[in-house]
Amino acid sequence: MSTSKLASMADAVRDIVRDGDTVAIEGFTHLISFAAGHEIIRQGKRDLTLARMTPDLIYDQMIAAGVARKLVFSWLGNPGVGGLNAIRRRIEAKPAQLEIEEYSHFGMVARYTAGAARLPFFPLRSYFETDLPKANPLIREIESPYGDGTVYAVPPLRPDVTIIHAQRASAAGDTQVWGLLGCQKEAAFAAERVIVVVEEVVDEAVIRADPNRTIIPGLIVDAVVHEPLGAHPSYVQGAYDRDNRFYLDWDPISRDEDATRVWLRDWVYGVSGRAEYIAKLGPDRVATLTPGPAPSGSVDYGDYR
Repeated sequence: MSTSKLASMADAVRDIVRDGDTVAIEGFTHLISFAAGHEIIRQGKRDLTLARMTPDLIYDQMIAAGVARKLVFSWLGNPGVGGLNAIRRRIEAKPAQLEIEEYSHFGMVARYTAGAARLPFFPLRSYFETDLPKANPLIREIESPYGDGTVYAVPPLRPDVTIIHAQRASAAGDTQVWGLLGCQKEAAFAAERVIVVVEEVVDEAVIRADPNRTIIPGLIVDAVVHEPLGAHPSYVQGAYDRDNRFYLDWDPISRDEDATRVWLRDWVYGVSGRAEYIAKLGPDRVATLTPGPAPSGSVDYGDYR
């Protein structure tokens, strides 16, 4: 029988995330583990390097709370609304209160891929006619060893900890994801330690019956945290929709330092964990996020037709 890796969020963060770590919380608009980010804030972790393709509200909140000294990213903003104002304040402060290292989307994917494959760098062409190599000296020109010109290279990204949210996993950590994917798999394989946060813990038989959904094997997972609604206000296909109201509300809150502190006090420090956060959100608000049916036929892996 496989060994259980089940842990509470508090224990997983306490045991696996350490001051000074490089931490990646991945998920491309979908499956973002806000619950893990909030627990990192509650525990007062410090001097983190936060890595993420497209920083979302969770990194604005974490940086507002003072957990990070550096941000490694590609494009940052409040999706569909505007900027990330807490991050902006710290970048524009004199002197700056946050170190930044910027890449393109593909540059970040390439860095995770190189980290996962234990490569010394990853070549790509997409930085020609951009100013990113001027802004980031780690993006470097190299000559192709095959004599077909110059390309750019980015270094591998190997987080100390990668945290992902998923629909389900077994207690042993075999993790299944469907819907919109980002670079969760690459970020997990690149990491030294991995926390998987899930809506549901299922029996190994469920995983084996639908193997094509398994993107992360339990052998690289250090902790499995059962945390329903742990990705709110982002969404989980099949469980709940994106809470667009939250993203709209965050903009005026984050524009004001005092209002941001009050929000963190009430919604992060002032709750013991995710269950209390969801209770504070209220059943009526949660009910508005329930997706409707979206059937897509049935699957028989013994007959492809």
